[in-house]
Amino acid sequence: MLRTMLNPARFAYFRQTLTERLKMDLQGKETLDIGCGGGLLAEEFARLGCRVTGIDPSQPSLETARAHARQSGLEIEYRQGVGEQLPFEDANFDLVYCCDVLEHVNDLKQVIAETARVLTPGGIYCFDTINRTLFSKIAAIKLLQEWKATAIMPPNLHDWAQFIRPAELKRLLTQHGLEPQEMQGMTPVGNPIAWLLALRRYKRGKLSFKQMCERVRFKGGGNMLASYMGYALKRASG
Repeated sequence: MLRTMLNPARFAYFRQTLTERLKMDLQGKETLDIGCGGGLLAEEFARLGCRVTGIDPSQPSLETARAHARQSGLEIEYRQGVGEQLPFEDANFDLVYCCDVLEHVNDLKQVIAETARVLTPGGIYCFDTINRTLFSKIAAIKLLQEWKATAIMPPNLHDWAQFIRPAELKRLLTQHGLEPQEMQGMTPVGNPIAWLLALRRYKRGKLSFKQMCERVRFKGGGNMLASYMGYALKRASG
């Protein structure tokens, strides 16, 4: 659910970064989606011309992704696996992205190491995750998971202790030959009171999920108190 709400903001950022700022021709670029879930982002990148492979530990999610890709006329390869042990050769992908995943993995350091391994020298790594702050504890844990009046996600979906501070992620990326280029926040759009009202109305069945998402929106930029996103480049010598 949160992935659906955040997708417009993060994909807009990734697309602008890759095509406008880095001037990357994405046609035919080998692209890996780590933790692809039902394939929402995989399909967006496929529409840009990328040759997308999605990997996820959940077989039901992969079946959903495959069915939707067929319905959409998109050629995307989906494989079962985990980020800690990617079933691909070294330097196999020009672009790797990982969204809504890093804060859930069992071994973050190993996931970053595997990501660096499968990227070509000069390849691009795009990511987003949740910052470990008091604000994120209130918003992501209390508001969206624990408080019955506003919770729209399973109570144990996120563990605040697994949220990742930007400095921690930068350090891990650098240790594995991925040079951080930028990080920026994903911040709420609009009045917080309107957000709360939309969540309450959705919980009571007075708003559809689509209607709720139209009111509870995010944008790129601003502070990194809650979620943040960015990209890194694999060192050519790396």
